[in-house]
Amino acid sequence: MNKLIAVILLFFVVSLQAQVARKYSNEFLNIGVDAAAFGMSNAVVASSSDVNSGYWNPAGLLNLKGKQISLMHANYFANIANYDYAAFAMPIDEKSAFSLSLIRFGVDDILDTTKLIDADGNINYNNINLFSAADYAFTFSYARNLGIENLRFGANAKIIRRIIGDFANSWGFGFDVGLQYDYKKWTFGLMARDITTTFNTWDIDQEKLEDIQNAIPGENQEAPEETEITLPKLQLGIARTFTFKHKLTLLTELDFDIRFTETNDLIASSFASITPSLGLQLDYNNLVFLRSGVGNFQNVTQLEGGEKLNVQPNLGLGFHYKGIYVDYSLTNIGKTDEVFYSNIFSLKLDWSIFQKKQ
Repeated sequence: MNKLIAVILLFFVVSLQAQVARKYSNEFLNIGVDAAAFGMSNAVVASSSDVNSGYWNPAGLLNLKGKQISLMHANYFANIANYDYAAFAMPIDEKSAFSLSLIRFGVDDILDTTKLIDADGNINYNNINLFSAADYAFTFSYARNLGIENLRFGANAKIIRRIIGDFANSWGFGFDVGLQYDYKKWTFGLMARDITTTFNTWDIDQEKLEDIQNAIPGENQEAPEETEITLPKLQLGIARTFTFKHKLTLLTELDFDIRFTETNDLIASSFASITPSLGLQLDYNNLVFLRSGVGNFQNVTQLEGGEKLNVQPNLGLGFHYKGIYVDYSLTNIGKTDEVFYSNIFSLKLDWSIFQKKQ
């Protein structure tokens, strides 16, 4: 196990030394999936054990008992942006499993006004067109038992497609690696995202770019960079489940998200920034789930000077009946920062509900 972790960390060091990249890139892949996870403030890296593990930690796919489907839809920025997710996962054999997932984050029906004013200086509303700006991520996840007791290993291969109308589009590729390890009553999780850095290469329509440059006289709209590099990120988690009387079970998890750049996170330096998240899930007989969490600790600069520590509390509720899981979460319930709250629903289905009973 120590050798495997050392190899993962070596990838991180080489990637960080070899590249100069933006602080933020492909941020839509950091939003998360599954209302149950949102309810726990995304503190699920160690405990994730279903179809959604393809996103949170592919090593968790080895806990699958059968085929599963997951669907989620959410609106962001006062319903301006749509966020959709779908995934399918299944065991291959006793030692391996895989999943396929698709994420789309898009803003549709954007007004293109670059030709609103014609060559004669007249306003012509017939020249207004609509376009979409959408980001897609297709992920293949594979998990395998490496023969080390209580250790699970998983990896993701990601294809990223980003489209901005007819103006520009890009292709990107990246890899993630995840581990889960059980020790007595504790479970430890490690998720290394974009471990080799994720590359996006843009193809920009020069004619469209000229339209943008000429749309506002006197403005100098420079061409954006044609290559983006997403730096590696590391997530560490520790989880434990407590069993009480009356069929009550409490899942607890503490995670640490590490970015290898300086941000507004709770702990920040020029080398790395760290923010914690804590999640709780109380369930009754695996039928009803109540979740809460707190995360996204940020040092926010105030207009009057100084900094204020903002956090994001979340709350969630879930129901399970005969292989059907319906989950709901309300994020940022206390409105303690500038982020608007969001209502998120997700659906998870065991494939067995589609099969006829003998």
